[in-house]
Amino acid sequence: MENKTPKDYSHIKGWGIDADPKNDPTYPMKHRTDAEHEGYSWDRPTQQPIDVEVLHSIERPNVTAVFGTSVPPSGLSGMIRRFAFKHSENSYLHWLPLLMADRVNVVEGVIEDLGKGSVPNIFAEKGWKADWEHNRTGLIQKVGILALVTTAAVVLLTRKKD
Repeated sequence: MENKTPKDYSHIKGWGIDADPKNDPTYPMKHRTDAEHEGYSWDRPTQQPIDVEVLHSIERPNVTAVFGTSVPPSGLSGMIRRFAFKHSENSYLHWLPLLMADRVNVVEGVIEDLGKGSVPNIFAEKGWKADWEHNRTGLIQKVGILALVTTAAVVLLTRKKD
């Protein structure tokens, strides 16, 4: 039988700090009237000019007033992102392709660097020097796991089929 006695967490600093509604800085954020369901209840900021492709959620009626333009979607990762934004934000078909597009974009960046004649310093970009100085055990564990997975992949891909 399970013990239903309440546990005492008072020894944990900050535990239960949000238990008192009078001490909750997030409530009430505003007086709720449901007027926001009628549309914009505030003056919308001036729309930033759209001079590059901007992807936005199908749940939004328009593009946000301000958005980033430093890296518009391009290449295979851009195609994957366009696919993802055709699906609702509550679907795996939105978020999983976006995760995959990020990984593909990393590979595209390495290929682009090599195409320009520069070899990327992957160790510096991944922060391995800082890991070596401040989290040596974690870095050794990461490298060990990477070596193990790489070895397993090579063995599985190169073994002879019976």
